[in-house]
Amino acid sequence: MKNDIKTREDVFLLVSSFYKKVRADDVLGPFFNDAIKDWDAHLDKLTTFWETSLFMTRKLEHKYQGDPLETHVEVDKQNNNSITELHFGLWLNLWFETIEELFEGDYAEQAKRRARKMGTFLYLKIFESRTR
Repeated sequence: MKNDIKTREDVFLLVSSFYKKVRADDVLGPFFNDAIKDWDAHLDKLTTFWETSLFMTRKLEHKYQGDPLETHVEVDKQNNNSITELHFGLWLNLWFETIEELFEGDYAEQAKRRARKMGTFLYLKIFESRTR
């Protein structure tokens, strides 16, 4: 029996384990490794993002401030508009795999649902930005 995602430490474990896989992935790794210069800061920011997303109703010490859409559009431009649905599918598969290895429960399932929605939204917005 695994535990559910309950604390910032749990979220950090999920995020850091996931991005370890992403960084090593032959397809996804180059996008992330080229774009992110300070992985410690990035993992902290992403932990805050997911903590905010999952625990909205809690009073949190850290609240995410940022624009992931703008960041992803910029990375796509820097890579000659080469991000495709394949990349988002691989990302989502690794996210689900990591959650299932580490956690189970309502918040774990919510993390999967939110990632699926976010991936779809980001991909559509990246695609839209190419037509401007």
